Amino acid sequence: MLKKYQTLTQMHQDRLVAVVRGSDAEDAVNISEACIRGGIRSIEVAFTTPNCLEAIRKLTEQNPNALIGAGTVLDQETARLSILYGASFVVSPSFSKAISEVCNLYSVPYLPGCFTVTEMVEALKSGVDVVKVFPASTVGTGFIKGIKGPLPNIQLMPTGGVHLQNVTDWLDQGCFAVGVGSVLTKGAEKGNYTRVEENAEQFARRVSAHVH
Repeated sequence: MLKKYQTLTQMHQDRLVAVVRGSDAEDAVNISEACIRGGIRSIEVAFTTPNCLEAIRKLTEQNPNALIGAGTVLDQETARLSILYGASFVVSPSFSKAISEVCNLYSVPYLPGCFTVTEMVEALKSGVDVVKVFPASTVGTGFIKGIKGPLPNIQLMPTGGVHLQNVTDWLDQGCFAVGVGSVLTKGAEKGNYTRVEENAEQFARRVSAHVH
């Protein structure tokens, strides 16, 4: 379980998780490594990326100081495969008890997307440490405080709708971390990974200055 604890500790320290959807494995690797150079060390590679497993394997091998996870994981087979290819954490858009069991078996953090208190309680009961609030843009920052009323111990990671102007607002509500997606590739046409690095750097700088 130590590995699981170390992964969660690093995610919490950095507060930022880049959600990467590449046009192919190579594109996903390039976007991810641009994010890492920019200061975001936790990378969630979405399974909507073609040859996603290849991207996870390559990123894990080439970036030992980063956390490479698998996103948009919908079933336990996909979860197990991603772990075998080196994923340090697994994220899904909804809660799955089967995925939770596989991740617990391999001591890998599972962050399921939940929207209601009922879903969150089910996730917690299955051993989930951090719940992804998705889509966060629908509920707004006040939702975090609302959930932490009846569930004070819950750790939440809002994803979807987090941008440079509101990232510190989310963290001020006591979020474990935030997931940042398409905004990282904004203004970056395919091949312009320097722009991705600059976008990531802006987030990393703002969060670092705010948290420390």
